[in-house]
Amino acid sequence: MLKGEKSEKFPLFGVTRSKLFHTGSRDSFLKQYTHRYGVSLLSSRHSADAPVSLVPSLPLIFRMDEDRAESTVPSCVSLKSDMSKDGVINFRSSDQIEREEHILSNWDQSAPPGESSCSQSGSRSRDAEMKPKQRGDLQEVIEGHKISLKRRCEHVTEGTHEAGSGTLMNKIYTELYITEGQSEEVDTQHEVRQLERTSKKNIQDTPIKCQDIFKVLSEQQRHIRVVLTNGVAGVGKTFSVQKFSLDWAEGLENQDISLVLPLSWRELNLIRDEQHSLLSLLHVFHPTLQKIRAEDLTVWKLLFIFDGLDESRFSLDFNKHQVISDVTQVSSVDVLLVNLIQGNLLPSALIWITSRPAAAYQIPPSCVDRITEVRGFTDSQKEEYFRRRFSDEDLSKRIISHIKASRSLHIMCLIPIFCWITAIVLEDMMTRDQRGELPKTLTDLYSHFLRVQIKRKKQKYGGKQRPEELTEADKELLLKLGRLAFEHLEKGNIMFYSEDLKRCGLDVSEVSVYSGVCTEIFRRESVIFQKSVYCFVHLSIQEFLAAVYMFHRYTRKNTAVINKFLKYSEPVTSLDDFLRRALMKSLKSKNGHLDLFVRFLHGLSLESNQRILGGLLDQMENHPETIQKVLNNLKEENSDKISPDRSINIFHCLMEMKDQSVHQEIQEFLKS
Repeated sequence: MLKGEKSEKFPLFGVTRSKLFHTGSRDSFLKQYTHRYGVSLLSSRHSADAPVSLVPSLPLIFRMDEDRAESTVPSCVSLKSDMSKDGVINFRSSDQIEREEHILSNWDQSAPPGESSCSQSGSRSRDAEMKPKQRGDLQEVIEGHKISLKRRCEHVTEGTHEAGSGTLMNKIYTELYITEGQSEEVDTQHEVRQLERTSKKNIQDTPIKCQDIFKVLSEQQRHIRVVLTNGVAGVGKTFSVQKFSLDWAEGLENQDISLVLPLSWRELNLIRDEQHSLLSLLHVFHPTLQKIRAEDLTVWKLLFIFDGLDESRFSLDFNKHQVISDVTQVSSVDVLLVNLIQGNLLPSALIWITSRPAAAYQIPPSCVDRITEVRGFTDSQKEEYFRRRFSDEDLSKRIISHIKASRSLHIMCLIPIFCWITAIVLEDMMTRDQRGELPKTLTDLYSHFLRVQIKRKKQKYGGKQRPEELTEADKELLLKLGRLAFEHLEKGNIMFYSEDLKRCGLDVSEVSVYSGVCTEIFRRESVIFQKSVYCFVHLSIQEFLAAVYMFHRYTRKNTAVINKFLKYSEPVTSLDDFLRRALMKSLKSKNGHLDLFVRFLHGLSLESNQRILGGLLDQMENHPETIQKVLNNLKEENSDKISPDRSINIFHCLMEMKDQSVHQEIQEFLKS
């Protein structure tokens, strides 16, 4: 029985023993636990002396919000390593270069956006009225669009996105696991739990290659017009979009489609208050298509790709809106998009929307013909990633071995970008003379990741101080980023604009050039109109920095910030009181958006993690009694009214504090 229990109750699971075990038997407990959490408590895969996480662990890392660039890009899940920067150069022939430049130079970008010679309703077949020269001009425009799209998609980056960086997509591309349909659990729950559940499934679904998502399966009869692709942050949605677009632009796949038109929600946000027709919208975001006219859009087979619905700042109303069926008709952008998705506008056009699961509800099921889910790397693909990243075979084997020994790391490496974070930290620790223990908890790992990025920045730009030392300027900038991360985590924002940075005291130019920290952790996305959008490399990095900021506020006794967050009238009296209230606030969240944040908060209470951060946090002398109070609060939390799925984060907090007593006590119960 768990410590602190006075009844037959297992509060970590939110149920009484009788409710959880039913018969109270050992076999019943094992079966129900394995069924619910997909992990055996007596797994032989874990060594006897290694800490074992009984519950599936988290997915982490902030979404690369790919250049959607993850633009689109956040989500571009990048697979580039530092060792691949000097990749194979793809030389083109002089004839090819001359031809491409001729096509690009002939783009007529002077035509006014939206100009059209006729409306959609009265247009005749373009083939019937086009003259030979006009037909050639349009074909040249299409070729120019393909060249532009190829240049945009042929290189991928990971973590950083700087001019000239990246490696060829086709050189490193690994097929992601994509299935038709989605997990039953995929709704508004925190993506940490979604990833855990995905990892434990013996998936029987038939995978679909990204280039085949519009192709009807043999047993299906329906026409597929709208595809909605779900997947957690950083799992590779934008990467799939990029690969699909590149294959089309290179003439390899889906050549029955006349034009592939990527339009990321991130970029569309920039014109959400403007009025446009669909034709002018295309002219704005794809200048190579200036010669395209309304009648062309009605007879061609078009594919619109709306990447990153979770980043949208539009209010899409599919019930009450103006009906638009003419590509030259001007309206608000959100109304255009709704009509396009519903099929009122260009009913023959294909639509592909990607989204994190929690945001997918914005598209009515009646509008969607196929739902797919990107599930990331399989176990074999995880190993392939690390073998490709490191030319040192021995190093890759050691890293793979360590990841397999840590259930948390192994589960999180479903996400390609998390493989990148893990690789950065473990490579740094395994290739230098370090006697310290390799990270096994998330807070350990992320604390080391932050230090590695700071060190890289100093090695790149030089300086008198030692690479591992944090200057006051470093601390100030990181805490400002932490404030930004925290304030927007509460609001549910993962994308930020210049005005958001300024509100947190951040100088835009400083953030842009502070590349040792900000390029890896905080990315500047250059998009249409040269307006910048900012994001953290992955959601979990935003959550980690938010926790660092809040813990710093606690150590500095900043009661105003703490009380505003906790919404308590009574002041916080101690560390255990602070963490208890933060936990309670997180458990009240319907979608668990504060779960990982609170998990990091508990991990940061350990002096070992405070030391790793090297002065960023005021190191506290936490007496053993204080830490024990925190542990007792977690174990004694009355969670009868909390579902097991929600209360399981309490267990994660205990593991983050390196407490093994719960694991030991459950094992003792099983043996009794």
